[in-house]
Amino acid sequence: MTARRLLVAALVPLALAGCAGTDAPAAESTAASTPADRSQPAEDAATASPAAPAEEAGQRIEVQVAAGQVTGDTGRVPVPLGEPVTLVVTSDAPDELHLHGYDLTADLPPGQPAEVRFDATVPGVFELELHDAGTVLLTLQVS
Repeated sequence: MTARRLLVAALVPLALAGCAGTDAPAAESTAASTPADRSQPAEDAATASPAAPAEEAGQRIEVQVAAGQVTGDTGRVPVPLGEPVTLVVTSDAPDELHLHGYDLTADLPPGQPAEVRFDATVPGVFELELHDAGTVLLTLQVS
C-alpha cells in the first residue's frame, strides 16, 4: 500500500504539470504582467515568448499622417478572416477615422494616436479614411 501511495504522489504532480500549459489566459497574464519574466530560465522564457504577442493578439496596423503625407502600413493590407485588428493612426491635424464596411469611427486629435480595434469577421476590401479630409489611408483586404 505504501508503494502505491508513493507512486500516486509522484505521478499526480507530473499530470498536473502537463495540464498547466493548457491554461493560456493564466500564462498570458503572468507573462505580460511582470517584466522580470524575461530573466527566467530558458524553459520559462519559451512559454513567456508566445504570451507577449497575445497581449496584442492579432494584427496591429500603424499609419502616420504629416503635412498631408501618409506613411506606414499603407496600400492594400491583407488581414485573415476572424483576426483581431488594431488600427493605430497618428496625424498632425485633427480629423476623424472611418473604417468603411465595419462603420467604425474614432476621433483623431492632432499629435496623439487614435486606435480602432475590431475582429475582422466580414470578408471584403474596406477603406480606412480620414473622414473630414477625405483621404484614404489604406484598404484592408479581409479574407
